[in-house]
Amino acid sequence: MDLDRFSVATFNLYNFQVPGAPMNPGQAPYSETEYHRKVVWTADRLRDLRPDIVGLQELWHGDAMRAALEEANLDDDYDLLATPATGGGIVCGAIVRKGLLRGDPMWVSDFPDAVRLQNTTGDPQAPDIDVRIGGFSRPVLAFDVALREAPPLTRVFVAHLKSKLPAEISAEPWYDRDVHGDHRTAIGAALATIRRTAEATALRVLLTESMKGTVTPVIVLGDLNDGQHSNTINILTEQPRYLVGDSKGGGDIALYTGQTLQEYRDTRDVYYTHVHEDLRESLDHVLVSEQFYDHSQRRQWLFDGLTITNDHLNDEDSATHRLKGTGDHGIVKVGFRWAPTKA
Repeated sequence: MDLDRFSVATFNLYNFQVPGAPMNPGQAPYSETEYHRKVVWTADRLRDLRPDIVGLQELWHGDAMRAALEEANLDDDYDLLATPATGGGIVCGAIVRKGLLRGDPMWVSDFPDAVRLQNTTGDPQAPDIDVRIGGFSRPVLAFDVALREAPPLTRVFVAHLKSKLPAEISAEPWYDRDVHGDHRTAIGAALATIRRTAEATALRVLLTESMKGTVTPVIVLGDLNDGQHSNTINILTEQPRYLVGDSKGGGDIALYTGQTLQEYRDTRDVYYTHVHEDLRESLDHVLVSEQFYDHSQRRQWLFDGLTITNDHLNDEDSATHRLKGTGDHGIVKVGFRWAPTKA
């Protein structure tokens, strides 16, 4: 099966758990009514968008996603990748249009051996750095799809990096209220940033291992919990150049953000996927390799537009999201059409 067009999306499901099952500390289990509303809302979004591949975050139980696919009458159209989603924790998952998946999906929990965040050289005035984080807080999902019959396969990663929510330190054995009490937010935010940066670095290593010296097309779908030009996203993308001549650009291990590709097609930027304290941010991203970049000399697919479903973000209150069954992130969908460069 050769696709002439295809689309991908990233969808944070916002604690998609079966009724009565525990979730995060302080969160009451869903009632049957709350769960049903969430299933219906999720199904409506999938039915409206119908991407070929959807990267999912905050999936607690695969049965919840199966119920949404059945509600949308799409259960015969998609393969659900959610093996570890048995209700005990948050999992990255995906739905893939039937006929596209090749091989078995893989969830990566541990950082690759190449990740080492230690430094004792450089600026002689700077203290040593020694960051010891061994794995992802949310395992990264990786799988292959065949968008065209001819090789190579396209590699897809689904990620959910550590949020900006400050880590809680009051239960740490070293915590002293008199010493640290006034600084809990600052210290916790620093820890969250360090973890997210380490996770981005580990994901970048996985990406480079797939991309370097190959012609493998790569797509990253995720709630990356940081903005388009943040250090986190820069680590993932390798900060490639965009404004180059026709079929002159592209980088072997570079990634290009759907947000930037859309900005070069539009005169107004209205991209936001999360609202917190009246601040609209772009936390959810679709990143693509040079095979999907318009100006790459190795382009296979042409960018065909980006849409965001985010009207539900007008309800900022978590209680309202729960009442209506809505999510707290926007859904990003990006399309491509087959148009290999003639270079």
